[in-house]
Amino acid sequence: MKLWILSSSLTALLLVLSACNGLAPSPKEDTTVDATLPKIVLTKHGKIVGMKSVAFEWKSFHDPRVEGIYVYKQTPNKKNMGELKYFTTIESRFKTHYVDTTVEPDTRYTYAFRTFSKDAEGVISKSIVINTLPVLESVSWIDSITGLPRVAKIIWRPHSNEKVKSYIIERKTLEDEKWQKIATIKGRLNAEFVDDDLKDNSVYMYRVRVLTYDNILSTPSQIVKVVTKALPISITGIKATTTLPKEVKITWNKSKQKDFKRYYLYRSATIDGGYKIIAKLYNNKFVDKIDQDGKSFFYRVSAVDKDGLESIYDKNSIQGMTLSKPNAPAIVEAKLIKNRVELHWSKTDPRSKEYIVVREHKKGWFTGDTETFPKIKSTTFIDESIESDSTYSYSVIAVDKHGIESEASSAAVVVIPESTEIVKAPKVKEEKEERVVAPVVVKEKQKTIKSSDDLDLSGL
Repeated sequence: MKLWILSSSLTALLLVLSACNGLAPSPKEDTTVDATLPKIVLTKHGKIVGMKSVAFEWKSFHDPRVEGIYVYKQTPNKKNMGELKYFTTIESRFKTHYVDTTVEPDTRYTYAFRTFSKDAEGVISKSIVINTLPVLESVSWIDSITGLPRVAKIIWRPHSNEKVKSYIIERKTLEDEKWQKIATIKGRLNAEFVDDDLKDNSVYMYRVRVLTYDNILSTPSQIVKVVTKALPISITGIKATTTLPKEVKITWNKSKQKDFKRYYLYRSATIDGGYKIIAKLYNNKFVDKIDQDGKSFFYRVSAVDKDGLESIYDKNSIQGMTLSKPNAPAIVEAKLIKNRVELHWSKTDPRSKEYIVVREHKKGWFTGDTETFPKIKSTTFIDESIESDSTYSYSVIAVDKHGIESEASSAAVVVIPESTEIVKAPKVKEEKEERVVAPVVVKEKQKTIKSSDDLDLSGL
């Protein structure tokens, strides 16, 4: 049965050897032409034309003188059709088929055949003009689904040609100069492709080619464009407190995203550090409980939509801090007065509501104990429970209305001597005062005593 009945495709013809190796005989310029040698006569359906191949079939002949067949081919060039030239040799008179796979789609070629014997060549056959088929067209309909999160979906109508074995997907962005092959979809009836891991809010263009079982690639399909979904709008108005005890309250403006799902709250110890999610929220506020005073953190907030796309959040950080400790008091005086110690300090922070005095006691060479005196409302402390031969160290801690304690003040040291007992003199009994009268002095007549120069001693 004829080849064309046995096969419905050109694939079977491609299995036939089209030529021999470079050692095959070729026409000689001085060869004798023998008109009695048989001519090549094509059968009724003796040629089949494809896009990239041409097949011929001729009637068989049994002349034992024939050793083979010369094939001539006229290949067009850019200027003209060119000349009919020797192309290849078929080295058997028993072969009745020839396939040329060195052709281009939608191109005109001319062929001729001539038998040859050992010493001569037959008459060349009539010229056979063929025009290869145009390139196979791609799918007739293609469309895209746009606005998906980091995904593009392409759909098309399955190709009608049953020789199609796969679809070649090509993609290009606005920045690309050339199309890139990104996927091969096997099976003629497959009619969709999902391209993932794309950039947000970006434009992609796609086209499809079909590939046949004999490796014929079609023309490109119509180009379709896809714009991926944009990220949610970034969060604004982020605020964080710095005056709350043991906590930071973070608030922000509500998201206006139509398909909003929830917020992600991030926290870091430093502004440029590694931010970690500490909460996934549906409300635009959060209280971060922190069991430290004056502890600061940096916060960032993002919005996440129903598709899991997250807004840009790394460009807006806000610092929050728990309420710091009050300032420590300053001791201004610590002195021993009689048998007690008087301690005075100044209020250095308006937040101070009360005080704690910490007393450390050391007696002799031995370490003593530590005692605290809380809830002191004034800035004075009097310590009457002291021992002799001891050293006392006092420090003061301020406490605010939230119970937050300051650092301890600088210590004031008071040394108690061996005895602090004070000896008091006995009280003198009060007696009634008596009036003392001064004695009367009697004045006598004084005699005048003369000096020895005036004395008369002659009468002695």
